[in-house]
Amino acid sequence: MKNRLLSVVACIVFFVGTSLSQSAPKPYGVLPSARQLAWHEMEMYGLIHFTPTTFENKEWGYGDANPSIFNPTEFDANKIVSALKSGGLKGMIFVSKHHDGFCLWPSKTTDYNISKSPFRNGKGDMVKEFEQACRTAGMQFGIYCSPWDRNNAQYGTYEYVKTYRAQLKELYSNYGSLFMSWHDGANGGDGYYGGENAERTIDRTVYYGWDTTWAMTRKMQPMANIFSDVGWDVRWVGNEDGGAEESSWSTFTPLPPKGYTIAGPGFSDYSINPEGTRDGKFWMPAECDVPLRPGWFYHPEQQGKSKTAEQLFQLYLKSVGRGGSLDLGISPNTKGLLDDEDIASLKGLGQLVENTFKQNLAQTAVLKASNLRGKAFGPDKLVDTDRYSYWASSDNITTPELILSWKEDVAFDIIRLRENIKLGQRIGAVEVDAMVDGAWKTIAHATSIGSCRIISIPSTIKTKQVRLRVTSSPVCIALSEFGLYKKAELANTK
Repeated sequence: MKNRLLSVVACIVFFVGTSLSQSAPKPYGVLPSARQLAWHEMEMYGLIHFTPTTFENKEWGYGDANPSIFNPTEFDANKIVSALKSGGLKGMIFVSKHHDGFCLWPSKTTDYNISKSPFRNGKGDMVKEFEQACRTAGMQFGIYCSPWDRNNAQYGTYEYVKTYRAQLKELYSNYGSLFMSWHDGANGGDGYYGGENAERTIDRTVYYGWDTTWAMTRKMQPMANIFSDVGWDVRWVGNEDGGAEESSWSTFTPLPPKGYTIAGPGFSDYSINPEGTRDGKFWMPAECDVPLRPGWFYHPEQQGKSKTAEQLFQLYLKSVGRGGSLDLGISPNTKGLLDDEDIASLKGLGQLVENTFKQNLAQTAVLKASNLRGKAFGPDKLVDTDRYSYWASSDNITTPELILSWKEDVAFDIIRLRENIKLGQRIGAVEVDAMVDGAWKTIAHATSIGSCRIISIPSTIKTKQVRLRVTSSPVCIALSEFGLYKKAELANTK
């Protein structure tokens, strides 16, 4: 009887232990919201600059352009959106109003809008045309409405702030669900201001009342990520080169400029933006913005200077591959179309990304992990198609290892890792080894894994065995992908 009782107790202990070992790890640190998870999954989108400034051949409009010059006679939103989609971009943000103050929808807040132009005989709404083209193409849509307005006579007063909020309400109400409300830090300076050529300055820390403005965003567009240089959902990477630092954390704690106590949009220590903050106060990943051409607006003298597909792919590795997104500036010409060279570059980028990551060589390997939390969290989860299934280690194991083995040599030059960021950004650093001439040789290392970490290896690795070593993590791991890929060759995009 006593032996039986002991056996029963032993079984209970075993099953309880097994159950505990197979429970999901506890989340670590701050976590992304549902809208931020959707943003991470997009990876790439476009930022369309197209206003009267295009017809002036300027980068920034002064606010004095006559609406009559805005007349793109061949404009076709569907063609532009189709070109973006061919590049693998999952959405677009339309500059609905730039600093020149010209509204590209028939706004009731100002006469300085598209209804005063010849476009569509004064009946046009370019925001609506782009929004509908995106919906048709299965792409996400977002808006950028500049807070600085170089045309509005009331800029600098509280009356303008009310006007700006009214413009956002129009955009939030009439163009469906938005994935982003985009705001930049360019605020105040010289302008036309209702006919007065003057310079107006504002206190960027308080003038716009961003907490009130963005509370409206949350209420009217709950799935819209708020972008600003420090702000609420997605931070600016700190440059317009299209890339983040090698270590770029998705968590972030904004800091004020030296000598100040407040940080805010247009007023922050941007030197920390490219790297983020390990264990920061907020989940606020980096958007890496860069124009396809040298400028954000179209300039005929920049013909032949568009970034090539290969250059864009390298930017993909430095943005998406470092836990951020690639926000690519697109500039239609005065006809209202994209130039052929821009279309070719986008198509080539789409080919390179799709074909490079089409086949994960790790899927053909035998995987052996040094630690198993349980069957539900085995290493097989690293090579399935579920972004959020994951290999997890036991709570007390923070530096596990994984060995991949093949019967024949495999050749790769790109490594991709992903964590299940629903449980936070956990891993501090990893190293990857390959078996070369009978011995392990370190071929790559990386930090800040997060939603996506891509490592490009200078020369192709050929091997029958690869080892992944987690070398730093404050808690057990929750790794969702370990992928080995061979960079594709660019096909003819014409």
